[in-house]
Amino acid sequence: MRVLLVALVLAPTYGIAASRITPSIDVLPIANAKLSEDAAVVPFGTGEKSTFEVRFGGLRVGTGSLEVVGIESVRGHDAWHTTFNVQGGTFFYRVNDSYESWIDTRSLNSLLFIRQVQEGARERAQNFEIIPEKGIYVERTRQDNKTLRTVAEPLDEGAFLYFVRTVPLKVGETYDFNRYFIPDRNPVRVTVLRKERITVPAGTFNAIVVRPVIKTKGIFSEKGQAEVWLSDDSARMLLQVKSKLSFGSLNLFLKSYTPATDKAKKRG
Repeated sequence: MRVLLVALVLAPTYGIAASRITPSIDVLPIANAKLSEDAAVVPFGTGEKSTFEVRFGGLRVGTGSLEVVGIESVRGHDAWHTTFNVQGGTFFYRVNDSYESWIDTRSLNSLLFIRQVQEGARERAQNFEIIPEKGIYVERTRQDNKTLRTVAEPLDEGAFLYFVRTVPLKVGETYDFNRYFIPDRNPVRVTVLRKERITVPAGTFNAIVVRPVIKTKGIFSEKGQAEVWLSDDSARMLLQVKSKLSFGSLNLFLKSYTPATDKAKKRG
């Protein structure tokens, strides 16, 4: 049932592991945090939250949420703290997965990423401290620590969900990004397929449809033929995900959306 998560993020498959872990470095809340004047202008910000209904074929199997919690300090950098959670499953298989990302508000680079997966009898907890200025990331689990090379402008799974919303997305264009923080999984390719009007539980929207592909197994592999609907407006909300599997289809639908309370203003 790993596919429940892979349909939504750019994640490979992992095995059995230990319980939850905490951040490896100090992450400091910033009282009454406001975006600095040189923060990147993006269509999201503090307070934005989306909730989703997850279906396997016609069966409701769970719920999900995507949220910008606030601005926090990571190694002296202001960073958006974002969370992505999925809970659900069937009577014989349960899922409780959490992804947390800290994204530099100026460069949009990933600074810290925590992946905590509980699926059936499987658990895995990983902590990635990503240090763009040194060109490295440190992977920490309960069992081991590893220091590895990263790319110049790294993005983790959660950060990619936000980054793609900043791309112009012209129908018929294909965009290649060498920004996934694990180098050998690049490029991440995004093809803009079409525009259309769709209805989800949250309402009816004009949408732009993209197909993301990453060098990994799962839904976002070339065989997965996943399609992602984003609102065709300045918000670029994630509206819907549909994917094809060898044993059925996995779909995600927006249930509710709360806009950001603090976004960078366009300059000039």
